[in-house]
Amino acid sequence: MLMDLTSHTSHLSAPLVIFVHGFKGFKDWGTHNLAAQYFAENGLRFLKFNFSHNGTTPDQPSEFADLGAFSDNTFTKEFYDLDQVISYACSGKDFEAGKMLYLIGHSRGGGLSIIQAEKDSRIKKLITWASIAEFSSLWKREQVKEWREKGVIFTFNTRTKQNTPLKVDLLYDLQKHHMEYNILKAAQKLTKPWLIIHGDADENVQPEKAELLKLQNAQAELRIIDGANHVFGASHPFTETELPEQMMEVCKKSVDFLKKEFSQIERDGH
Repeated sequence: MLMDLTSHTSHLSAPLVIFVHGFKGFKDWGTHNLAAQYFAENGLRFLKFNFSHNGTTPDQPSEFADLGAFSDNTFTKEFYDLDQVISYACSGKDFEAGKMLYLIGHSRGGGLSIIQAEKDSRIKKLITWASIAEFSSLWKREQVKEWREKGVIFTFNTRTKQNTPLKVDLLYDLQKHHMEYNILKAAQKLTKPWLIIHGDADENVQPEKAELLKLQNAQAELRIIDGANHVFGASHPFTETELPEQMMEVCKKSVDFLKKEFSQIERDGH
């Protein structure tokens, strides 16, 4: 797995955000680097990584050059990757997470982050951007019969014009772990501070999904971004030097949410 850390501070005890990218995403997609800079400018360290089976390679970290690996991906593999990244961040080898380790997950990464945050005591706060509410929403129900018969289905990547394969192992993995990989149940049990951000013009994951997540957890904060799509005005490649207005609003709300606790800790002298 490739990962990078963006930081404007030398203090190893500064708050650390781990960013979890979504389906067909990668750590350097679109505005992710600009978002990392924004968080760093506001006193947070921002760690992002590529899942081991997201289709990119170390030599081509921003291209889907390994569709074989992409087709072999499962939720279990992604949870393993995420746990390894968190463990590394907490190991103190290169940086110390201290008591302020936060997760931000986008889309499918949001679903993973909800489940991880609920069960992982190392995570102190959670933010989800345009999160899914069920992993099964990543494919069409009518595809399941063909998937079982042929062992593979294809999803079209509109950006790269690739037919990306998904082996039926992904479906079987979800069925095998249907209790522990239930996003809504994890949302119900989550007791940590949680900020849900969603665009009201999201065509990939309808804003009703954000409301559904909020219904599971009365303590969660829900913020709807007016006019925002699934990626909050971003695109790939993104050639501008400033965040789009909607993504800037997402980052600002996220930093404000995280720094509530950070500021309190600083005042208390911890």
